[in-house]
Amino acid sequence: MPLDLSIFKEAVKAIEEERAGMFTSLPGSSGALLVSMLTPPCLVLCATENDAVTLHADTVFWSELLDTVPPVLLQPEGSPGRLKSIADLYTSHRGKIIASVDAALSPLWQNEDFPLLGISKAESAARDEVVRRLHDMGYINVPIVSATGELSLRGGILDIFPPDTDNPVRIEFFGDEVESMRFFDVDTQLSLDETEEIWICPVVEPEEGPDLVNFMPESRLILSEPDDIRRRHPDIDKLIHDRKIISLTSLQLEDEGVNCSLNSPAGFGLLREERETADDFVRRVIELRSSYFIMAVCSSEGQAHRLKDLFIEQGSDIPILDRDAFLKEADRSGITIGEISRGFAFRDSIILSGSDIFGIRPAFRSTRKSRVSNLISSIEDFRVGDYLVHAEHGIGKFLGIKKERMEGFEDDFITIEYLGGDKLFVPLERINYVQKYHAAEGVTPKIDRLGGKTWEKTRKKVQKKIKDMADKLLKIYARRTAATGHAFPEDTELHKEFDGFFPYEETPDQAASINEIKRDMEQTLPMDRLLCGDVGYGKTEVIMRACFKAVYDAKQVAVLVPTTILAEQHYETFVSRFSAFPIKIDFLSRFKSRAEQTETLKAVAAGDVDIIIGTHILLGKGVHFLNLGLLVIDEEHKFGVTHKEKIKAIKSNVDILTLSATPIPRTLHMALSGIREMSSIETPPEDRLAVKSKVARFNPTLIKEALQYEIDRGGQAFFVHNRIHDIYEMGIYLRGLVPEGRIGVAHGQMKEKELAQVMHKFFHKEINILVSTSIIGAGLDVPSANTIIINRADRFGLADLYQLRGRVGRSNVKAYAYFLIPGEDIISEQARKKLQAIQELGYLGAGFRLALKDLEIRGAGNLLGAQQSGHIEAVGFDMYMEMLEHTVSKLKGEKTAPEIEP
Repeated sequence: MPLDLSIFKEAVKAIEEERAGMFTSLPGSSGALLVSMLTPPCLVLCATENDAVTLHADTVFWSELLDTVPPVLLQPEGSPGRLKSIADLYTSHRGKIIASVDAALSPLWQNEDFPLLGISKAESAARDEVVRRLHDMGYINVPIVSATGELSLRGGILDIFPPDTDNPVRIEFFGDEVESMRFFDVDTQLSLDETEEIWICPVVEPEEGPDLVNFMPESRLILSEPDDIRRRHPDIDKLIHDRKIISLTSLQLEDEGVNCSLNSPAGFGLLREERETADDFVRRVIELRSSYFIMAVCSSEGQAHRLKDLFIEQGSDIPILDRDAFLKEADRSGITIGEISRGFAFRDSIILSGSDIFGIRPAFRSTRKSRVSNLISSIEDFRVGDYLVHAEHGIGKFLGIKKERMEGFEDDFITIEYLGGDKLFVPLERINYVQKYHAAEGVTPKIDRLGGKTWEKTRKKVQKKIKDMADKLLKIYARRTAATGHAFPEDTELHKEFDGFFPYEETPDQAASINEIKRDMEQTLPMDRLLCGDVGYGKTEVIMRACFKAVYDAKQVAVLVPTTILAEQHYETFVSRFSAFPIKIDFLSRFKSRAEQTETLKAVAAGDVDIIIGTHILLGKGVHFLNLGLLVIDEEHKFGVTHKEKIKAIKSNVDILTLSATPIPRTLHMALSGIREMSSIETPPEDRLAVKSKVARFNPTLIKEALQYEIDRGGQAFFVHNRIHDIYEMGIYLRGLVPEGRIGVAHGQMKEKELAQVMHKFFHKEINILVSTSIIGAGLDVPSANTIIINRADRFGLADLYQLRGRVGRSNVKAYAYFLIPGEDIISEQARKKLQAIQELGYLGAGFRLALKDLEIRGAGNLLGAQQSGHIEAVGFDMYMEMLEHTVSKLKGEKTAPEIEP
């Protein structure tokens, strides 16, 4: 067997015979390999949640390779996977559990007290008793099930979404008999697989009970990196009690326990950080492969094939093997596909991870199909008292969703009140006929009479004016389509390889956006596309695919960003993502000296830079491109009128891709009316939680508690104070409130090196509270920062507040945003509405709806000309845009599919 595991077998034997309790020199994922070989039951504790997640992923890889018992990861309180992982503890075999100390401290049920509800087709079950039990277990009633912990009852049909199933279950009762049980898809509400029985777990946790260590009294207790654990949790001994422990550490400790004598690949010159290119790595492996067994673990097929091609380019070859083959067929080296954090070396073997070879991957997280369908989102937008527009009956007032019985049929109906008190009941399945009424702030619409002719007259009048408007728009469209640009060739195998380096599966929306952008780039007509996606939804990956396509065809790319900080972060992300390809990336911002900027500009003009990332400096007179093919504009609304004029001058026949989480209304209107193409990403990353938003008066106790809570759970916080003249005094004030906080200050007028140093410390967790101006508002990705406090929130625009809130909640940890005001009686009515909107739009993917809310507050008349504002008020913005879009399509001669009413 080429992979000689005798060192690990000896360590396992020493642990099981209780001959040693400390094992040192276990770098990279070697500790995970040792854990995977231990016989259960085992409980492994880690210092932080990140450490636990990494160890779990590494152990899963080695368990699959060696065919041993895979571990279960117990997630911490408040995380979306916590309830599922608790359910696994009670319902599956307790073999190996990995948990952070924080996760292990939360109480669990005694075995016999765990509330588990079993429902079977073979046994009778009273519907009302089942519902009562579910309420006791924490489930809540909703009109339509969209997330775990929800139930919906419609007559004899009960929908439930337990935490430990991928899809909700629909149970059909006939009296006290269960007629059928089947899983169904949240988005389509269509049935999937039938099931004969289901066990439903609770969606609340116990307030008291044993901790994880006491819950598993017979298990072997292992501490991963005990020094880190004791540093973060000085009272760990209270959790461990008098249990015997085994310690595993990567440190090379002299005269302590058993030294496993493993090394890092760095000792062989095989770490990405120590080499210029991936080619250097390949040459080094070719030198070593005659003496060492080398196993390269790539995170995707694309990465594996790219590595194999690099070997072929160097006149060598390396096989891609499945995992079983490594234990049977591999000779001196090979590639396999899997996920380990870091490699290690021992005796005559070297194990390498994808990040060892290609560099640390970008901070993207895995994704899944959206759990929030358009149907749910639109219902969530409705509030009792809102005005709604029904396509056939006009404008009325929303009275709520009520259960009604009509002609022997019971169902949930949207209830709309019209003039004179008449009511219209719209079944939920006909929600496509109903829209929310949006218009300028302060406009109260005229309510229609149910069955009257006023609505039809209004529609015809507006339709005539819309045709005039559409004619004008089409002239603009015709001028744009007359321009000629560069048609990029279709994708090749190399493009597929680059795509394969993205370590996660694209969301359906990401994939659709990528295809739309590439299709535009392949046309002679210059692309002008808006990419609208919520903060943290993976827009950066989409633009990197477009950049690769442009560079592959020998064109340069300019990426325009609003802030210096974002320019540097984008630069680091791009360099990491493109690291396996010979593409030259540079950046321009005031973090560079004048001399450095001049050098970069020369390189750009000579064509020696493929992708240049920069702030508005990129729009200066001294910037010249050899062959610009693509301009990417990040957060368009951050650039002023003068900047936009300069952008127009650049973009006459260059492809343009504009990014926005909250598109300004004019941009939104142009996108929706067919003058500008739009792609949108509405699918949230997996395990992403909505940020808890709170509006409060400035209160020292609240600020102290919020910051202290974040520090205590090992996180970081932003405190936004948008006045430079007293920002340092605010930093001193916060230091007094939270003495253990490591506080840094950042604002746009700081010297370049000073600002760069502060941000570097914050990115690397040397600072845990960053007091800053709104300079942090665009694009920053710091997954460990999960609390933001915004002082004088009433002075910010709605889009700015949304962007600032988007700096937190970028991982699977519950995040908090506090919007501080001096007092409701002091702030303006418009500010009050903005803050109310930001609280209401707290759910995932709200950015698009927020743009409409912004439109509602600021008014829509100035977008389409004052003469159109009256028509918008007559039918509402949504209906107006729908009519405009339909008219534009008709005048352009586009065929529209007829609407089918099932």
